Amino acid sequence: MGFFDKLKEGLGKTKASLDEKLNNAFSVFRKVDEELLEELEEILIMSDIGMETSINIISRLRERIKKENIQDSEEVKQALREEMAHILDIDSSLQLDTKPSVILVVGVNGVGKTTSIGKITNRLKKDGKKIVIAAADTFRAAAVEQLEIWAKRSGCDMVKKEEGSDPASVVYEAIKITKETNADVLICDTAGRLHNKKYLMDELAKIQKVIDKELPDCSKEVLIVIDATTGQNAISQVKAFSETTPLTGIVLTKLDGTAKGGVVLGIVDENKLPIKFIGVGEQIDDMELFDAEDFVKAFI
Repeated sequence: MGFFDKLKEGLGKTKASLDEKLNNAFSVFRKVDEELLEELEEILIMSDIGMETSINIISRLRERIKKENIQDSEEVKQALREEMAHILDIDSSLQLDTKPSVILVVGVNGVGKTTSIGKITNRLKKDGKKIVIAAADTFRAAAVEQLEIWAKRSGCDMVKKEEGSDPASVVYEAIKITKETNADVLICDTAGRLHNKKYLMDELAKIQKVIDKELPDCSKEVLIVIDATTGQNAISQVKAFSETTPLTGIVLTKLDGTAKGGVVLGIVDENKLPIKFIGVGEQIDDMELFDAEDFVKAFI
């Protein structure tokens, strides 16, 4: 099964729910008028896209309907697809232009952060990159053990210290190994407790300072891992982390288990952050670079 088919299957619950509501709306409101647009706005809000983003989409759709004199329901649906794709159309390419480059991975516990690092490592290794992993989530032994399995599987060096060690010191040591081995990319795991714990956010800031000092001119991606099943709560997680560290992109996981795929649009629109990777499934290869057009095709 190709990745698009996996994506389509993963978004099946979201698409089925949205299609049913849209088809009902088009059958009840036979004219393309303000009543239909209000109903469509309500449907988008109820599909976890979020109020602000739903209002923005329908506002642009309203303008297009007037400008292009759209009167057919299928044309309305196509215009809706295009407006959604427009929101997601932010450059999602990975910026790994220097040697070495750094990928700092953040997010709350339970979102699939460690697994995502393993899958991203696997993808980059396939592209011929030499990777070093820093196990800087020193508060959770299971995270280090899990990362070690991924590192061995992909043949990467991994730097770890005993549980409770200073995370910034792990990153410092990993940078040293990265330089010594002439690695292409350093991927850093970080503590994933609740984002409202100030001391953990302070640890994240310390890690940033170490990277900026030791690798001042390197390309740096700061990716937040988001669990699609959490719906609107994901938006508040992005906002909280972005207050501590400048995020550059999103890794979206667990799309295959949710009817809340619409949250993707809200996250991107409200934060103007691209989705860099999207995960559908449990296998090592079930992580792909994000494609806005494919996502919208699978979504609606």
